Amino acid sequence: MTHGFPLENCRALITGASSGLGAEFARQLAPQAAELILVARRGDVLEEVKASLAGQKARVTCFAADLGSDAGRASLMAFLDQTGLKPDLLINNAGLGDYGPFDTSPADKTRLQIDLNITALTMLTHALLLKMEGRGGILNVSSLASTLPMPELAVYAASKSYVTSFSEALAIELAPRGITVTCVCPGPTPTNFSKTAKRSDGSDTNRDGQALLRIPPSQVVAEALAALQSGRPCVFPGTGVKVAGSLFRLMPRFLMRILLRRRMRKEAIGLKKL
Repeated sequence: MTHGFPLENCRALITGASSGLGAEFARQLAPQAAELILVARRGDVLEEVKASLAGQKARVTCFAADLGSDAGRASLMAFLDQTGLKPDLLINNAGLGDYGPFDTSPADKTRLQIDLNITALTMLTHALLLKMEGRGGILNVSSLASTLPMPELAVYAASKSYVTSFSEALAIELAPRGITVTCVCPGPTPTNFSKTAKRSDGSDTNRDGQALLRIPPSQVVAEALAALQSGRPCVFPGTGVKVAGSLFRLMPRFLMRILLRRRMRKEAIGLKKL
């Protein structure tokens, strides 16, 4: 039987907490959590998020670290040991995308996507599981992109496919220990993701159809936390994203390839006309 994770008086560690979904997780948890540990690269922005939570129930601690590196993750674990902080909820939100063809992608950005989206999430989960005593929760931020092989977003989509598969496996594996694992697969959401995913030359990717799936970060986070509380292993927030997620998961692979190739040809023709 699947059990949910209770949020009341939880001690949550949130990665990528300086903006976007991470900051929204902090805002929605602050009135009910006992402790929030906010982690991101930019310490000054984390302090701004902390200040915005003043007067709420949760005690807020900030820690600046580059979780895409072994040293950054080690520094976070050392900080938790030194301060005696023992999170019972890990929200793996930190992530990075890259818009554009794979062959022209900057090698360092490609590597960072893998380091952050896959390695950091996996190794932090492993390290914190060893510290969880009794009930615990893990909430991994995946993406609707995890259901598709996405040209011009290839590494990101593949990395999120890993996150979804990893999360669903752990949900089964850890249930006997009383640890709830949920992954949330949002569609297009107004955050800083698109800004950081663009190339340095400003080039973008095809966004046709995204407007139909776009929902605010507040709804993504609310549905993700509700899924964690009820013990659901995977949630696609928003009606449009739920329908799209089901469609993409059920669609035969050969048909998906045809549609994606057609989309790429249409985009190439449009560029030639410019």
